[in-house]
Amino acid sequence: MFLCWQNLFSMKHKAGFVNIIGRPNAGKSTLMNQLVGEHISIINRKVQTTRHRITGIVNTEEYQIVYSDTPGILEPKYPLQSSMMSFVKEAISDADVLLLLVDIYDKNADFFGLEKPLKELDVPIIGVLNKIDLSDQSKVEEMSDALKEKFGLKEVIPISALRNFGVDVLERRIKELIPESPPYYDKDALTDRPMRFFVEERIREKILTHYKKEIPYSVEIQVEEYKDEETIVKISAIIYVMRKSQKGILIGHKGAGLKRVGTEARKDLEKFLDKKVFLQLYVKVDEDWRNKESKLKNYGYKA
Repeated sequence: MFLCWQNLFSMKHKAGFVNIIGRPNAGKSTLMNQLVGEHISIINRKVQTTRHRITGIVNTEEYQIVYSDTPGILEPKYPLQSSMMSFVKEAISDADVLLLLVDIYDKNADFFGLEKPLKELDVPIIGVLNKIDLSDQSKVEEMSDALKEKFGLKEVIPISALRNFGVDVLERRIKELIPESPPYYDKDALTDRPMRFFVEERIREKILTHYKKEIPYSVEIQVEEYKDEETIVKISAIIYVMRKSQKGILIGHKGAGLKRVGTEARKDLEKFLDKKVFLQLYVKVDEDWRNKESKLKNYGYKA
């Protein structure tokens, strides 16, 4: 009898993969962070801020929701972007619930051939209409109808991810839709990514903030050393650029640019880790890395 009741209790637990897709700057990373309640995904106004598929896990006694943030949907122009789009396709294929996030002013956006596969997908898809704080009710209704028609959606939930408006409605609907299942990860897990990954992302976030033109899209970061000691975390990381001229721009006059990136990244990491951080940065040239398959695999963009 005990085993029967134990099995009945376990079957009431719900767990599922809820994956967020959308075009660049739709607000996917902002929504991800709101849903998870942590600064998991880096945020910036520049396009292509998210390069990887990033996981954030929400746990209670009754459910486990595994959220995934993904790169913005675009037409690839070089191998790095092709790898980024493979993460999007992967997220579509393994979702239990798919969130299609759309900027309310992005009515005629090109989804580069994904419309048909999305219409044929055999899992719940929620259209999520973002940035409604910048619009009015008539625009919300117009765009909701357009989304339903374009993708064959049954429901569209309007939100403002930045203002955290409507996100609670979306969360309730997600909990209704995820299937009964035991948890996929330990109940204390926040992500399936190692801490080194988040260090690299924080550094890249500061580069996106402070540099223009090609610099943010030409860098890749690798943590060479991560030592978690009793009172401090000691980190050494390399910022790779594609050309020698970019190295000088990134470092800046007398090292001022690199120092600013390091200082701001260190402060963010201290909040994230709740511990003192020593961060040492170096800049090296890895010529044309984003166009080379072997390099992309080394940086985690290829299976």
